[in-house]
Amino acid sequence: MNVADLKIKNLVEYKNQTYTITEIFQSIGKSYFVKIENDIHSISVPADSIKPIKITEEWLEKFGFSRTYNSAEIIRYERPETFIKYDIDLSSRKILEGLKIYGNTIKCKYIHEFQNIFSSLFGKEPALHYLKTE
Repeated sequence: MNVADLKIKNLVEYKNQTYTITEIFQSIGKSYFVKIENDIHSISVPADSIKPIKITEEWLEKFGFSRTYNSAEIIRYERPETFIKYDIDLSSRKILEGLKIYGNTIKCKYIHEFQNIFSSLFGKEPALHYLKTE
């Protein structure tokens, strides 16, 4: 994970838990660190110790996407904004997989990438819609 791709409020994984980045800084020895927090912890760790979170159907739903199409080849998710879609390519080649904005495909495999693209487009973070667990 490249620290240059990270921004404040990005979601990342550390020790199998989800955290939000609250600060990015460089130590005297030139190593990058991030301050991360969740409901339980607030800690500073080396930036190279955090991991990206892969986009899954569950995460798409948390970010307000709804499944709108399903076939043997592809699953499509859409947001209320009609020009944003996410396709999950079920083939082994994964050519069609990724974020679609105005019909253009953007390779986007991780949550922080989606957050950064959304923030650039709308000037705000995408809201999380937590799933109900029963």
